[in-house]
Amino acid sequence: MVKILGTSLQAPNQVALLRILGLMLQIGLTLFAADTFGLSLQMQPLMWVFVLESLFLALTLVWRHSLFANESGLFVALTIDSLLWISWLYFSGGATNAFISLLLVPIALSALTLPAWAPWLLTVISTSAYTGMIVQVVQAHIHHQGMEMSSHYFGMWFNFVISSLVLTTSVSLINKKIRKRDTQIAFMREGQLRQEQLLALGTVSAQMAHQLATPLSTLRLLLDELKEEQNQAVITLDEMDVALGRCEHTLTELRLATESIRDRRQHPIRLNELVDGLKLKTQLLMPQAELHWQQVHHELLKQHVVMADMSLMPAIMALIENAARASSESIGTAKVDLNFEIVANESHCYLQVRDYGVGIAPELLPQLGSLLIENPKGLGMALLLSHSSFERLGVELILANHPQGGTLAQIRFSLLSTEAINHDGETA
Repeated sequence: MVKILGTSLQAPNQVALLRILGLMLQIGLTLFAADTFGLSLQMQPLMWVFVLESLFLALTLVWRHSLFANESGLFVALTIDSLLWISWLYFSGGATNAFISLLLVPIALSALTLPAWAPWLLTVISTSAYTGMIVQVVQAHIHHQGMEMSSHYFGMWFNFVISSLVLTTSVSLINKKIRKRDTQIAFMREGQLRQEQLLALGTVSAQMAHQLATPLSTLRLLLDELKEEQNQAVITLDEMDVALGRCEHTLTELRLATESIRDRRQHPIRLNELVDGLKLKTQLLMPQAELHWQQVHHELLKQHVVMADMSLMPAIMALIENAARASSESIGTAKVDLNFEIVANESHCYLQVRDYGVGIAPELLPQLGSLLIENPKGLGMALLLSHSSFERLGVELILANHPQGGTLAQIRFSLLSTEAINHDGETA
């Protein structure tokens, strides 16, 4: 729950305390200090003001938590408080009341707790009421004493207007900065929690990879022995050989990626090399997939460079594998469209991956890639891991439903000029 004014009290209780103190101040000034401060009291209407204010205060105290949670409800309460303060001031001397500046209190509270429009509306209400009381007093003085006091009351009015404008503007700006800072802190906290979750997933993956190394080595030895003894099972053994080769290849890449991430090593890679690497890996690891690459001029791709490490390729492959699975489930064929779109005169490009599945439910789009979700088809773990790798590399992942059906994943890269790469292949 929100805290204001830097105290340990929660916001609803603190606002309630200030309003109670305001009512006690009014009663104390009226009953015990009217002569001291020269208040011109009209007791009968003042008693009605106190009754109404007490009833309204008691009602809003009961509902203060729900009232504070609702911006419109809190604004209405502060507006009525301002009107009650105006009534007390009017029946206790009007513009001659030395405590006219207390009209600034509801304005300050609204500037602290409500959007920028609220204190401005209260400023208009309070200034209009004070203007009416000033006009009434000035007319009375002109009628009885001439123009001697009119400039003094005009100065009081001008001082009130300046004070309310300064308070509204400064407090609103400070409050806006505080809210922006709180939003940034909340975003950083969410990012930290996400990174902790990904770290746990990475630890489990590393443990499983370590556990796989020994049985894979054993299977390789058994397979070699079985090939020598069972000549009739050549086809099955060849399939096992391919599967084991893929596992070994994946483990090798996992080891290299882990070392690259640990050492924070990034290297420049040309877009044509990235495309060739993706084609090679999809042929090796996804021979059943039908990948359709839109023709992009090879020399154009060769002119553009991005920064990457060993985690980039697996992250893209996870998106392609998800797309192939979605298409296969929907149309019976693992069809995926891929395209590199280089934005002219800008320093970025898009790798687009489109599937022919049923698309993504609109309510899941904001969560995919950021959170683990509950879905019959999975938890979105592959997207979460890919999003984390892209985020660490400064690459942006954008998910959307394609207008013609299916899902479109856009990977936005920041481009480096080829002049930024020296002849050794390192960044200049």
